[in-house]
Amino acid sequence: MMDEQLLLPALSRGTLDSAGSRRRDDRWLAEAWADERTRVLVLERADPERHGWRRALERHARFLVTTGTPHPELVFRSPAQAPEGERYLLGQDADGTVYFAVRAEPGAEPDIPPGTEPASLRRVGALLSGRDAGLATHAVALANWHAENGFCSRCGSPTRIEAAGHVRICDRDGGEHFPRMDPAVIMLVHREVDGVEQCLLAHNPAWPEGRYSVLAGFVEPGESLEQAVAREVAEEVGIAVADPVYAGSQPWPFPRSLMVGYFVRAVGSTPRTDHEEIADIRWFAREELRDAVERGEILLPGPVSIAHKLIERWYGGRLPHSEWTSR
Repeated sequence: MMDEQLLLPALSRGTLDSAGSRRRDDRWLAEAWADERTRVLVLERADPERHGWRRALERHARFLVTTGTPHPELVFRSPAQAPEGERYLLGQDADGTVYFAVRAEPGAEPDIPPGTEPASLRRVGALLSGRDAGLATHAVALANWHAENGFCSRCGSPTRIEAAGHVRICDRDGGEHFPRMDPAVIMLVHREVDGVEQCLLAHNPAWPEGRYSVLAGFVEPGESLEQAVAREVAEEVGIAVADPVYAGSQPWPFPRSLMVGYFVRAVGSTPRTDHEEIADIRWFAREELRDAVERGEILLPGPVSIAHKLIERWYGGRLPHSEWTSR
C-alpha cells in the first residue's frame, strides 16, 4: 500500500479553515490583528530598482523558514512585529489562532534572525507540513495576483484591496475583481505493450538536457477538462487517448494556475499540430524508468510538482528526484 502522503500533491495539503465568511467583517479582522496570538507570515516584495528585474522576480514572495529543524518550518511574526504592507487573511486553525500574510513594502522586510533563511515556495513547498504548505501557497497566490492587478481591466483606473486581500475594487466603475485561477490539465499517458505497462514522458526544448515530464496545457474557452486532455496530447505528441481518470489537483501560483491531473490511456495516433513544445518523447516500463532515473539518464520533476505525484502514482512507489520543480 502506498503512503497516503505520496498520493497528495504537495501544495494541496492545507489544513486551515480559510475563514472566508470573515473577510468583510472589519470588527472581527481588527480584533484578530490586535490579538497577540495571531501569527503573520511576512512575504518579500523585491524592488526592481534595487535588485534588477530578473533578480526581483526570483525573490518575489519569498518568506522565512527555519534552518535548524528536521524539515523547514514557516517563521511567523506577531502583528506588532509585522512590517507595513498589503495584508491578507489566510485563515484560522482549530484552536482559534488566526493567520495573516503581509507583503512587505520594498526594503521594509524585517531582519533575518539566526537559524532562518528566505525561501521560495518552489524550493521548500514539498518539505513543509500540510498546515505550512497551505498557508504559504495561499499567501504566494494572493501576492502574485495583487502584483499584477493594480489597475482595473475595464477602465484602467487604480484598484484598492478589500475583503482582507481577496478582492480589489475599482473606485471609478465600482467593479469588484477577484483572484483569477487559470485551469490547466496535466496528464500521464500510459499504454500496455505485450502485457507490459508503459508511461510516456516528454522533453521540452526549453528545458536542460535530460529533463522529462508528463504533458500539460491550459484549458481553452468552450472546453471541458477531458476535452482539453485529449486535445493537448494530440497536439503535442500526435497520440489519440481515451478513458481519462481524474487523479487530483494542485494550485500552482506561478503566477495563477490550477493544475488538474489525469491518467489517460493511449489508443492510437492522430495528426500532431504542435512541433515547438515537445522535442522528444520516450516510453518507459516501470523498471526502465527506475533504472534511467538512478543512472541520471533522465531528471524527473521535483516533489513539489503534481507531475512528480502522477509519475510516482503510476510507478507505484517513490523514485529518486532532482531539484527541478516545473509544474
